[in-house]
Amino acid sequence: MTGRTLHKSKSLLSFLLGSLALCILSIIHLTQGQADVTMVDLLSSWDQRTEAIMGVRLPRVIIGILAGGCLAMAGLVLQTMTRNPLASAGTLGINAGAYLFVVIGALFFPGMNTSFLFSFLGACFAAFLVFMLAGKTMSPVRVVLTGMIITLLFGALTSSLQLMYEQESNGLFLWGAGTLMQNDWSGVTFIWPFALVLGGLAFFTGKSFDLVHLGDEAAKGLGVPVGLVKTWGWALGILLAAATVSVVGPIGFIGLMAPHLVRLMGIRGHRLQFIHSFLWGAVILIAADVLSRMISPNSELPVGAMTAFIGSPWLMYLAYKAARKMRSDKQKLNSAKKAARPVLVTAVLLCLSAIVGFISISFGGGQFTSIQEMVSGKMFDHVTVQFRWPRVLVSFLVGALLALCGALLQNVLKNPLGDPSIIGITSGGGAGALLILVVFPSLPFFFLPLGALTGSIVAVLIVVLATRRSGFEPISLALMGVAVSAMASGVIQILTVKASLSVSPALVWLAGTTYSSTWNHVYWLLLMLFILVPLTFLICKHLNVLAFSNEVSISLGLKVKLYRLLSIGIAVLIGAICVSIVGAIGFIGLLAPHAARALVGSAFQRVIPVAMMIGGTLLILADFLSRFIMYPTEIPSGLLIALVGAPYILYVMRKL
Repeated sequence: MTGRTLHKSKSLLSFLLGSLALCILSIIHLTQGQADVTMVDLLSSWDQRTEAIMGVRLPRVIIGILAGGCLAMAGLVLQTMTRNPLASAGTLGINAGAYLFVVIGALFFPGMNTSFLFSFLGACFAAFLVFMLAGKTMSPVRVVLTGMIITLLFGALTSSLQLMYEQESNGLFLWGAGTLMQNDWSGVTFIWPFALVLGGLAFFTGKSFDLVHLGDEAAKGLGVPVGLVKTWGWALGILLAAATVSVVGPIGFIGLMAPHLVRLMGIRGHRLQFIHSFLWGAVILIAADVLSRMISPNSELPVGAMTAFIGSPWLMYLAYKAARKMRSDKQKLNSAKKAARPVLVTAVLLCLSAIVGFISISFGGGQFTSIQEMVSGKMFDHVTVQFRWPRVLVSFLVGALLALCGALLQNVLKNPLGDPSIIGITSGGGAGALLILVVFPSLPFFFLPLGALTGSIVAVLIVVLATRRSGFEPISLALMGVAVSAMASGVIQILTVKASLSVSPALVWLAGTTYSSTWNHVYWLLLMLFILVPLTFLICKHLNVLAFSNEVSISLGLKVKLYRLLSIGIAVLIGAICVSIVGAIGFIGLLAPHAARALVGSAFQRVIPVAMMIGGTLLILADFLSRFIMYPTEIPSGLLIALVGAPYILYVMRKL
């Protein structure tokens, strides 16, 4: 059998298997719903009731096929344009940008009814940011990590808008998680021309994509207008993603999985790959929706959460393959500049923290309490002591502990991107804590940190084990952490909808907030502080040695594995406790240690107190601004931190 004949056989078998799977899944899908209707009923007794049911279920199946196919084709062409096996509309931030702009359009231009226009503009903006920030080399892992950090940033902006305009955006939460729910044929009517026209154009230009995939120089040598083809490729991917998001919301990982599945089946050439990617993208999305409806037959479970849960392991696998090819040959040693006066810096920061804390305590009821009133006793009245004091103290303690957590992770992993939110501790802990709340709601508070600790440990184990072959290379470790966070976020979305938690409290907790802090929380955090901070100081000298390469550390007599595990254990414990109390507040662990090293140098015993003071002050300030900026509406303090932290991560990446 010749190679061409074998390829045709593989292509035909793939198409037949995909078509059969799609037919079976579609039939199963049509029988799912609150109304008890079997396929026999649908075929044998077509009445008014059956027609009404099919008027809702059949559009859902068709929209799932079209959306899955469009996302798969978008993923294929984006992977070709970037020569990046990790690329898709979800991982490059295109879906998040489209979603953000659709929310902006719905809130501020409600009468325009141009969701596709806003979706397209947002997708273009996100793609432009990725292209500008990833660097000229467009390294595969760097491109995707840039896109996923932009996704975090846009997600924070979107959540802020939804919380500030809770009533106006009340119907956007489920759609924002990705859902195929349709009440009529309007969604299908809108999206099918995009699928048909853009799919047809993609097929006819497939040969050009084949040549561009060989490399720019080779394509130019064969007479291909590379710039024009790449422009068309990006436009094709963005248009397909924007059209899909405007109808079903941001559904991720379909564009990542389907093209890889097609390549694994041995399908070559972009023309055939577009056809097969469309088919298998539809199969994956319909299968995910069938699974979500099986899990939650009486309530709508967002299919986007299910695809995130299914697709995250695939991203981890691809990141693991990329990490094996990467070896860090740069050993960065921090200089000891500005290391002369750590005590003075700590004292100044302590005074600043006290001032910010005093201002925060004085603000309540939409106005500030005067200094005279505060001194004369207002500062210690019942309301202030019971509500304001715990909130300020929890903010400081959580910020300080998260800064310590970030400093430990950055040191032990030799990774400037080390942060509990980046490597999965925060999302994993959030999923574990929420699982305890949903499954065992009657358990006392003591079990909540245990659930968060378990989730954080699982997340970190996955990240560390998957990246150890690359020597914990910074960018691949961060990418693996983002993949684990995506999976944990999918679990959180599923639990939120499954437990019928109200949208606003769920968004607030997921974004991170010190609202409803109590003295019990203060006591828990103080206990952790008094145990873990002295322990960290005791091993500071060993941690300074650990910052060198493994060979140097071992030659100096350090038990590398012991202190690495001890450091990671302390970091995971801190992250889990903080998540269980204030939710998913991220980026403080990234920002504070960097600022501390800039002030007092890299010696760990100097970095710890300064980083903790910076982290505590940052979170007190964020908590105060969250109450002050849009009073009486309160913005989760975690969102304010994210709006600063995400751009800073991009800045750090540019220097790696």
